[in-house]
Amino acid sequence: MRFLYVVLLLSMLSPLAYAQTAADSAATSVNTTAPVKPVKSKYDKPFFWPVPIAFYQQETGFAGGLAILPVWRFGTDTTVRKSNVRLIGWISQKKQTTIQLTHSIFTPQEKFFFVGELSYYDLVFNYYGIGNNTRKSDEVQIQYPLFVFDERALAKVAPNWFVGLRYRLTDLGTVDLKNEGDQANNPNNEYYQLSAKERSGGISSGLGPALRYDGRDNVLATYRGNFLDAHVLFNGSGLGSDYKFTRYQLDARHFNPLFGSNNTILALQFLGQYHSGDVPFRELGGMGATLGGAIYNNAYLMRGIYEARFRDRQFTTFQAEIRQKLFWRIDGAAFLGVGQVGYKLSDYTFDGTKIAGGFGARFRFNRHDRLNIRLDYGVGSGGNSGIIFAVGEAF
Repeated sequence: MRFLYVVLLLSMLSPLAYAQTAADSAATSVNTTAPVKPVKSKYDKPFFWPVPIAFYQQETGFAGGLAILPVWRFGTDTTVRKSNVRLIGWISQKKQTTIQLTHSIFTPQEKFFFVGELSYYDLVFNYYGIGNNTRKSDEVQIQYPLFVFDERALAKVAPNWFVGLRYRLTDLGTVDLKNEGDQANNPNNEYYQLSAKERSGGISSGLGPALRYDGRDNVLATYRGNFLDAHVLFNGSGLGSDYKFTRYQLDARHFNPLFGSNNTILALQFLGQYHSGDVPFRELGGMGATLGGAIYNNAYLMRGIYEARFRDRQFTTFQAEIRQKLFWRIDGAAFLGVGQVGYKLSDYTFDGTKIAGGFGARFRFNRHDRLNIRLDYGVGSGGNSGIIFAVGEAF
């Protein structure tokens, strides 16, 4: 989990929120009785506001950095959904680093849709091995550099329907064990269930077809609509991959206002990620994913369980969230998720189901585009709990 302190962040957001409130009020005072020629609104242009971030966690110590979150629309057609980019970078007291660039871009008339990630990570993680029944006492700390390039290029074939290709490349550096001297947890100074090949890193490179239905009214904070993403990735030596495996992924979401208004939103998500072949440990399906990268369509899964606390070849999860308008720019949320991993789907058992849930607060950083700053507290199976700070909704 990422344990982050956001006092600095919120103090910087206050003047920006005030400035935007004034701008919103001025915009609503314009006389609209006469017909006007469509023009590009100032809200359709990207605003490159740097947002400071600061946090502390055991693995990193104190850390700080910046986030830049432009949102814009191509053209003057308001039926075209807005594009967005998230650039987040930070460095920690213990010299750990993250630079993450994610994007969702709708071209004019939504003829094409591009979504992906370009990121670099050099972090320390708690690692528990592979399987649905790993123990808290198995915990060791590992560190590795990781480069990720993930891109989907899709063309519209019908309203809200897109088809195309997805390419994903991960370049994993040498995996270092950080607590070799801990004989109690690691009696042989070995990594749990990691081969020498995996410890030396390697490249995973996969290409395959992608299908997407996106009927959400807003991709940043959805009030209503449905979303479906399905893809297959074939990883092999012909693409420069050191591992030969296939990934099948299905992500389905539903959003619906309750009680006749947008003040209360029900959000539901099913995600399944399934593999065959020689899958490296870093590419296995894992619950408790908090990086929010393109591997899970920027969704945060099983909040309350440590990142990839349970991982294996097959992963299935379902989560539900109630999002409630409170006052001013402050919203609340309550969430619950269930999931399981296994070598085979037939390994799933009712008793093996993992549970995670919690509650959180939202600050509407950009009211016009519904861009939220999110702070969640979750508790989950496996002896974990923690605070998650992020930009945008969990899914």
